[in-house]
Amino acid sequence: MSKNQTKSRLPFLEDFLLYIQANNYSRETLYNYERDLMTFESFLSQEMDNISFSDITKRTIEQFKAYLNSRDRKTAKGAVAQKELKSGSINRTLTSLRRYLAYLIDMNTVTPIAPESIKLLRMEKNHPQVSELAELVKLIEAPMKFEKDAIIAFRNRAALETLFASGMRISELISIKKSQIDRTGKIFILGKGKKQRFVYLTDRAKTHIENYLKKRADDFPYLFTPNRGANASDKNKHISSNYLQMKIKQYRELLNINVPTSAHSLRHGFATYLAEQGANPAAIQVLLGHESLETTTRYVHASDKYAESTHKRFHPLK
Repeated sequence: MSKNQTKSRLPFLEDFLLYIQANNYSRETLYNYERDLMTFESFLSQEMDNISFSDITKRTIEQFKAYLNSRDRKTAKGAVAQKELKSGSINRTLTSLRRYLAYLIDMNTVTPIAPESIKLLRMEKNHPQVSELAELVKLIEAPMKFEKDAIIAFRNRAALETLFASGMRISELISIKKSQIDRTGKIFILGKGKKQRFVYLTDRAKTHIENYLKKRADDFPYLFTPNRGANASDKNKHISSNYLQMKIKQYRELLNINVPTSAHSLRHGFATYLAEQGANPAAIQVLLGHESLETTTRYVHASDKYAESTHKRFHPLK
């Protein structure tokens, strides 16, 4: 057992995280597992009077669920949480704990409870909201209106155009290198779960990328880079997802768009408005990189106009 493992309340935690890393999971997945399990470890230490791992019961798990649902919850680093967790976030934490227990069993280590005894919460069924197409267009065009620095304006406009043109995730967008884009606007990307797929740019998006690259005039590999001049230390850096999300929020507020809008909203809008134009759900599934068609139909069904037109067209008593 390593030095770190002897300090941890959770046995073989470092080995488990190494296992996740060695099996080619993404950095984000590794980070989520580590954060979720540190939250559980902190709960055992601070909220359960230093209960040992071997004394965990099903009741302990129910108390942990209640803790995650409470306003007294603390982060993995011990700070007071700023907002309540949604059911999806709580279930991700519980799933991390399940996976960790399953790993211990695979390693022939005795666990106090079985992974399958940890029951997930019922998920809320919220009606997805997508801004009107005209509002999304205003958002995409906002950098040219609100940014004073020309390079930042051209870069952010090109980034938002690319998001909506392709339906990419924000993590996929910021990782694109110039060399990945061919002349036709087709991009071969490595997506979630290290799945490879093609996404496609509109002519409009290609134009804005070209305009931005002309303004930038450097040989840095990433498509969207920080605007700090041609500094050698920035050569292998790209803009962060936090920065772009912050900018989208800022533009939305300046434009008085009431529907909560994020980078994911542009991806959602991409799928919704393709569906409204009659696109095949199976094709949308490929473009989004979804493993399950069921996941894709959530996007398709989010289109109220699509549902309304379907009702009017196919209702037997129309």
